[in-house]
Amino acid sequence: MIGRLNHVAIAVPDLTAAAEQYRSTLGTKVGAPQDEPDHGVTVVFIELPNTKIELLYPLGENSPITGFLEKNPAGGIHHICYEVDDILAARDQLQASGARVLGTGEPKIGAHGKPVLFLHPKDFNGCLVELEQV
Repeated sequence: MIGRLNHVAIAVPDLTAAAEQYRSTLGTKVGAPQDEPDHGVTVVFIELPNTKIELLYPLGENSPITGFLEKNPAGGIHHICYEVDDILAARDQLQASGARVLGTGEPKIGAHGKPVLFLHPKDFNGCLVELEQV
């Protein structure tokens, strides 16, 4: 069902400092900050030869990242994203097998302009999983 790893998301307490660390210390290509109001985050994508790193920072008072950063003030890995060909078929198959889809179960448009869903971390070894249709 899942395809390649699309990205690993890291919640950060300072988006500018984190982006600069990847740019200057690790020598990576760093994208511009991008607000994603439907998801309550500002993101910066780090381009790697085989995948991406997504830096996440809270956008607004109700950001889901705020609680994560309160528990992990230095930041940390927030989720991993896998690609799928058909997000609705993947959702239906996962739900039939007992996996929980977060939210309404309907895909939202993600940072890449493509449909995404999130799967409950308790169903995947403590890891929040994002699926993105490609």
